[in-house]
Order: sequence, then structure tokens, then C-alpha cells
Amino acid sequence: ILDDPDLKDIDPTVLKHCHAAAATCILEAGKLKADIPAISTCLEDCKLDKERIEQFCTEYQKNKDALEVLLGSIGRSPLHITDVSWRLEYQIKNNQLHKTYQPSYLVTLNVENSDSGSHPDVSFSCTMEQLQDLVGKLKDAAKSLERATQM
Repeated sequence: ILDDPDLKDIDPTVLKHCHAAAATCILEAGKLKADIPAISTCLEDCKLDKERIEQFCTEYQKNKDALEVLLGSIGRSPLHITDVSWRLEYQIKNNQLHKTYQPSYLVTLNVENSDSGSHPDVSFSCTMEQLQDLVGKLKDAAKSLERATQM
């Protein structure tokens, strides 16, 4: 979009804001399965002229089915961790053949989404300090959830 010669005189920041606003409008319309009259009314409230509204609605209508398929593939609920596995790994040398002897943990989270079943596992590597920090944050989250359910 920034390379389009018709838009070269527009401030790039303004152009990015306009792009974000248009994307948000399209996504919300798709999410709500809004019809053309509802979209037109919304855009009229935003002070767009009739010609631009008609052009927007025509393009939206052409791509509506593909948008709904794309939004449907995203899912509606967050991933759920079903299992975790880990292993200790020692890095003995680095790329320059210097001895390092750095231990790290390889953690794999088995996840699933209630909308579409299983997903690829989430894997990451961390140091002992990072793993301790993660465990501490998970304990804090569990305590907060426990307190919230007791109310």
C-alpha cells in the first residue's frame, strides 16, 4: 500500500491508520455477519460519501464468503493445555566451538481447541530462571483463579 503511486502524497502514518480502520470494519462486519444496509448505515455515520460506500459494499459482498471461511478457521476459544512434557538439555559448545556448558529446558505443551480439536504442540526452550519465572506466574494465576471462584 505504501508503494502505490496514487497514495504517495498521503502521510504514511495516516495511511496506516486508515488501513487499520478499514481492516477492523471488514473484520467486525464479517464477525457479525452484517448485511449491506447495516454496513452502509455505519459508513454513512462515519461521513463517507455514497460512491465510496457503494464501492466498499460491492467489494465486501464479493469477498464475504472467503472472509467468513477465514474467520471460521480462526476459532472462538483459546487453546487448552492438555499435557506438558520437558527435558533437560546441555549446550556444551557454541557455533564458534567455545565451551559453554549451559543447561536449558525444552518444554512441549500439548494443546487443543474445543472448536476444532487438536493443534500442533507448542514447544520452547528456556533457562532454569525463565522456567522458574513461568512456574511462579502459573502459580499466581492459579491462586487468582481460586480466589475468584470462591467469591
